[in-house]
Amino acid sequence: MDIIRTIHGEFRWLVAIVAVVVIVKFAWGLIQKSEYKSVDRGLMSALVGLIDVNFLLGLILLISLGFDSRPRLEHVGTMFVAVLLAHSNAAWRKSTDSAKKFRNNLILVIAVLVLVFVGVQIIRGGFF
Repeated sequence: MDIIRTIHGEFRWLVAIVAVVVIVKFAWGLIQKSEYKSVDRGLMSALVGLIDVNFLLGLILLISLGFDSRPRLEHVGTMFVAVLLAHSNAAWRKSTDSAKKFRNNLILVIAVLVLVFVGVQIIRGGFF
């Protein structure tokens, strides 16, 4: 289980890096009034996929280590909300308004990133 815990813990950096890239890209697209392209959709899908993989690793850890501590349960709850929020981008996926997509996804990614930071703070007592 130590290897899964290490992968799960270090995977947060990949999620954070991709989230920052997405934030910059979407903010730039919003400022430049760019067209929301397949690359933008792919970036958002990649972020959601990374969050899903890390959540799955976390569930494996939770099942194997048990539900015995309050911080662990709070961490899982916070991350579950982050996963749900990350998937909510499907609500405007078919919209033709690029500005709306950039704005909504930008807000969404920032909110998810904040929840990830809070979740890590809960379980580790700090992000680093």
